[in-house]
Amino acid sequence: MEFLVLGSLEIRRGGEPIQVPGQRQRKLLALLILNANRVVPMDVLVDALWEDPPQSARPQVHNAIRDLRRVLSVAGEGRIVTADVGYRLVVAEDSVDAHLFAVRTRAARTAERSGRIEEAIGHLQSAVELWRGDALAGIQCSAVAAATVKLNEQRLAAVEDLMALRLRAGESASLVGELQSLLAQSPLRESLRASLMTALHRSGRQAEALAVYDEGRRHLAQELGLDPGHALQTLHAQILAGAAGAEAERAAPPSRPAPAAAPGSANYLPHDLADFTGRQAETRLALELSERGYGNVPGMISIDGMGGVGKTSFAIHFAHQVAPDYPDGQYFIELHGTSATREPLAPAQALGILLQAGGMSPEAIPAGLEERSALWRSRLAGQRCLVILDDAWDTAQIRPLLPGTGGTLVLVTSRRKLTALDGADPLFLDVFPPADALALFTRIAGERRVAPEAAQAARVVELCGYLPLAVRIAAARLRDRSAWSVAHLADRLASQPRRIRFLQTFDRDLMSMLRASYRNLDPCQRRFSRLISLHTAPHFDVDRAAVITGMPVDDVERCLDVLLENNLVTQDAPGRFSFHDLVRDCTMELLVEGGILREEGLLQAEPGAAPHPPALVG
Repeated sequence: MEFLVLGSLEIRRGGEPIQVPGQRQRKLLALLILNANRVVPMDVLVDALWEDPPQSARPQVHNAIRDLRRVLSVAGEGRIVTADVGYRLVVAEDSVDAHLFAVRTRAARTAERSGRIEEAIGHLQSAVELWRGDALAGIQCSAVAAATVKLNEQRLAAVEDLMALRLRAGESASLVGELQSLLAQSPLRESLRASLMTALHRSGRQAEALAVYDEGRRHLAQELGLDPGHALQTLHAQILAGAAGAEAERAAPPSRPAPAAAPGSANYLPHDLADFTGRQAETRLALELSERGYGNVPGMISIDGMGGVGKTSFAIHFAHQVAPDYPDGQYFIELHGTSATREPLAPAQALGILLQAGGMSPEAIPAGLEERSALWRSRLAGQRCLVILDDAWDTAQIRPLLPGTGGTLVLVTSRRKLTALDGADPLFLDVFPPADALALFTRIAGERRVAPEAAQAARVVELCGYLPLAVRIAAARLRDRSAWSVAHLADRLASQPRRIRFLQTFDRDLMSMLRASYRNLDPCQRRFSRLISLHTAPHFDVDRAAVITGMPVDDVERCLDVLLENNLVTQDAPGRFSFHDLVRDCTMELLVEGGILREEGLLQAEPGAAPHPPALVG
């Protein structure tokens, strides 16, 4: 009797497969085999079979176990025993291929340590030959995924050991084809790349060996934003210098990846701001949410608000406050969801960065999204960690990055309201109250400069729309220009075109940030946004917006819903909306830059004339 998980799930008797009907039964069998001769609790089985277990979950598990028992009785070997809290599959250990694989790889390492290279190669070859494909291929189950990632990693480590040992035994040219095929499947495995470079170099193909290194360097940079490891760089340098084959082999990285550091060693929070100001109410709310506990599920707080409102600064400031409660690691990753210069980070790439931040070497990180996600969840399981996912584009981007169990707090920042992020507590950041905006302006520009012109300072922060980033830029400009007065600064901000130019520095561009949000709208929503921005009154309702834009009320409501979700308009009361002044500035700038006003017939013909469509004003 054979219980096979190193490939698709199979039971064989005398080499003949035995049919296991039903996906539910196959998932249960996979869990039982992976935990052969150990009790699997009923709660684990229920959670594995259903995301949202029905009330009849336990009876359905009993029925599935009954069906499995019937299959095993036909086979004549193996039995499922009922325990107090669950079930145990009782089988001979040697009948499970995963157990045989572990035994043979251990034997290979023992032989290698004793210098019996040929014997070690034989053990590893027989271990690798047990595999028929990816572990438990076709079983879609989160509880199984972490185990399959671990098994697949062990397979790759065994293959790497085998290639390295065959190189030590004197093979080279005969290995090139195999190594090229393996590396094509796992391009981030630096050990395989080192073995291929060594085999090519020994075969007199130095240029090809160097090309293999260059290909790996580009791949690491594109996928993870990293350089090759030190050992691989050393090997490259020696090959470049024409080192002998034996010297190149000694420079190769070890065949097995170094053990990953524990998540507790990870602390990647950016620095907190010394001049962080305000947000007392929001901080109290976040503390209440984090302290209430989330049981067996991870805690999630979704922080949203318009561009420049200070979401990232708030998340980092709050994270530093609660960091002692999460001693097993603090992670930060920027997802570039609304970056003006970069595409949103793909989930697989983000997971690669997070896993490496947790101590894993690039070659130990699996290639696929599902495998990376399962490994990330596995590493966070049972840990008290804090994770900041900054500038998320949508729920699909961040869902694979979420931990699977309690103990971890996730802070997500986004310009959009992530309403589809189930289980997350929303926390909206609005612009500052006038007093907090003035306090931030004073802290940056200096009390000595601001106090004599308090009224003008209040006018400055009002012209900045009380938006924290705009206030910060304006205050920094005043601080760095000793000849300016606060009144001079206010005059520069009073004109809309000058305000747009003024709130740009070499490393900060408020308008570009707001434009990035605008680009996320579809053409109909953009047209609605630019038409409604020409409405000069501070507020408008749905009916007024329909008159201004000439669009049906239903279309207006849909557009307003999208703008609200993207925090591009504010809902002041039910059915009553307004634009933030700086968002209006940005939209007007886009109108003029793109010649859109003329396309809409809204721009006066005189050169330099300001937009002023009389029919749309009021």
